[in-house]
Amino acid sequence: MLTKKQRELLLFINGRIKETGVSPSFDEMKEALDLASKSGIHRLITALEERGFLRRLAHRARALEVLKLPESAAPPSMPTRASLKNNVVNAEQRFVSRSGGTIPVLGRIAAGTAIEAIQHETHRINPPDEDFDPDTHFALEVSGLSMINAGILDGDIVVLRRTDTAQSGDIVVALVNDEHATLKRFRRKGGSIALEAANPDFGTQIYGPDKVRIQGKLVALVRKYN
Repeated sequence: MLTKKQRELLLFINGRIKETGVSPSFDEMKEALDLASKSGIHRLITALEERGFLRRLAHRARALEVLKLPESAAPPSMPTRASLKNNVVNAEQRFVSRSGGTIPVLGRIAAGTAIEAIQHETHRINPPDEDFDPDTHFALEVSGLSMINAGILDGDIVVLRRTDTAQSGDIVVALVNDEHATLKRFRRKGGSIALEAANPDFGTQIYGPDKVRIQGKLVALVRKYN
């Protein structure tokens, strides 16, 4: 089963190959799916490869081959006794697909002193609900206590929407000096950027606007109870 974004990308690639004879560029795919970065396209293509829908052709630029299409995009065929028997199972599977795939957890994020930048995927979690597209969201495990007054505790998992912009008051993952990532409340103060803690034991960090890059905005929190 494919997520909505995976299906959209597969059909876009297939249509472009049929129209022009070559697969679209990563920039064209990013624009078509309205994604913020090409890294999201890389993840989608890898997922489609793993599911047997797509193949990258080695040693050729912009070379993608569509191996198959989703059932709903394929030509209709007469139903068989077996397909009718499995209608209920297939409907349930389609519901699971629409509810979204799992969200990658990309390591630990500091809610305190900034630690190393966002790492590679460590594991995956189920999305809080069906509105969380795994292609535009990611998760991080919280380390530290600087956001406890915002209800974010050490060991919580925060779910973030990928974005490079933020409004004052948003809780964000910020990459500082392209080296360290931290979870803080974002504020603009004149020509500077303030990263505020939600704990009086931790001070506010002030940076020039060229020193901070927004990686994601907090949209949900997952907590495990022993």
